[in-house]
Amino acid sequence: MIFIKRGILSIYHDLGKNGLRHLGVNPSGVMDRLSARILNIALKNQEDKPILEMHFPAPELLFEKDCTIMIGGADFFPTIDNYPIQNWKSILVKTGSILRFKKLISGSRAYLAVNEENCKFLPYIGHICNLSDKKIIHFTEGNEFDLLTETSKEAFENQVFTISYASNRMGYRMNAESLEVSTKKELVSSAVDFGTVQLLPSGQIIILMADHQTSGGYPRLGNIVSVDLPKLAQCGLNDAFIFKKISIEAAEDLLIKQELELQKLKASIRFFNDKQNN
Repeated sequence: MIFIKRGILSIYHDLGKNGLRHLGVNPSGVMDRLSARILNIALKNQEDKPILEMHFPAPELLFEKDCTIMIGGADFFPTIDNYPIQNWKSILVKTGSILRFKKLISGSRAYLAVNEENCKFLPYIGHICNLSDKKIIHFTEGNEFDLLTETSKEAFENQVFTISYASNRMGYRMNAESLEVSTKKELVSSAVDFGTVQLLPSGQIIILMADHQTSGGYPRLGNIVSVDLPKLAQCGLNDAFIFKKISIEAAEDLLIKQELELQKLKASIRFFNDKQNN
């Protein structure tokens, strides 16, 4: 592909690099890992194959050879040679075709996956990546949650938080009424992860995202459950939501359910391919 227009923050990412945090290197990777995995699975790529993460205004791309593409995540009204195409459906693209994105309809980050083969595929699969309920973000308690006053514990789950302009791939700074701790305590820097919720000295919180640091010394109030991280990745400036606490067991059940859906998708693709080949 050739970039006719670069767009804003268009970059290839995989699912992240693990095993290097002891050296201070964070995993990084795509913000919406679920969308990335679904797209690569659908196109019969390796799940961790790098794909193009795009923001709006998005890039304009010229295809130098025939290939099959699929777009997912945010809906930026994609077109091929000015003909609208649908997210979450495989599209055969001919040499010389141009992919454009006309307007932002929903979400914050769109993804483009490519396979250089002609991949016949299944019907629309967007139902697997249903991120419509962005108003509630689930979390499990962090190590320092009990440092909050009782009033602030209630506020953490009952007030509305909005994403501030001081947000990026490293972290979302949130706007809301300030939270307070019952006792100020010096903390030793500890490990943090994608989805760690930290309390800043100002009483506001920050949610660490894909490009987060590997450790930090701010109180860790909670951790966003894995299945809700794609929701956050598709939230943008001034989007609002509330937090809801759940148990680790409940978070694990949600993750297992999501993984089962991905396994069903893989099985469906195998069945479809076998049927086509017979």
